Amino acid sequence: MRLSISHDTTYHYDDQVRTSIQYLRLTPHDSERQHVLNWQLNLPRPVRAQLDPFGNILHVLTMDEPHDDLIISASGEVDIDEHCEAEHDDQSAYPYLRFTRLTQPDEALREFAHQQCNSHRDRDALIRLMNALSERIVYTPGSTKVDSSAAEAFAGKSGVCQDHTHAFLACARSLGIPARYVSGYIYTEDAGHLASHAWAEAWLSDAWYSFDVTNGLSRPERHLKLAVGLDYLDACPVRGMRRGGGVEQMHAKVLVSPTLSQSQSQGQSQGQTQQ
Repeated sequence: MRLSISHDTTYHYDDQVRTSIQYLRLTPHDSERQHVLNWQLNLPRPVRAQLDPFGNILHVLTMDEPHDDLIISASGEVDIDEHCEAEHDDQSAYPYLRFTRLTQPDEALREFAHQQCNSHRDRDALIRLMNALSERIVYTPGSTKVDSSAAEAFAGKSGVCQDHTHAFLACARSLGIPARYVSGYIYTEDAGHLASHAWAEAWLSDAWYSFDVTNGLSRPERHLKLAVGLDYLDACPVRGMRRGGGVEQMHAKVLVSPTLSQSQSQGQSQGQTQQ
């Protein structure tokens, strides 16, 4: 599947911002499962790409002059291999056993993980865990905050994709399974579903397997990966800080749509000609 992405993030401030810095993980990279055909970042000034400690493509945008607003845009096309179930990696997965404040399990999460998986540490067990978490934490926008922890969402029984992912990571790591946070995009025909998305990957049989708690999916057929990390703070597409500005208003517009490859377009054109 070929996906076309358009992602615009706009910040408006009540007062002038004196200085600001934005950490942007808005550029996907090639892997076994995805091939980047073209990608552009439109920023107020040129910024050079670098790699962060997790191997993500990172751009650091620094604005030293006063500004009232800020517009960050990303767009491009990526081919997704719908038949690729796992991604191999020559880097150690053990750092992803480490808990963070957002993924620290409490006794309730640890017990829940063991109830779902018992002594099993395989993909089937984690699929059961994924489905059980989806039932436990009802998808409810606005019920949690950006800094809510896995334990808080689990206790409150509601959250969004970020909370689903944090809870899965807390459970998997408590079972001794390396697991990491993934930020990116998902294509869905449901117009009410957010295209910007988060899911988890767990290290099983020397490869990373995907677990999308929010959608109950263990095959990343329509997922485009941007970045990975220990939690949301490591992998979120846009994260920044500023001096001044007063009240901030942020608006994000994300469009994800399937497009035809050149061979598909030619085949469709030939079929129309034959008719």
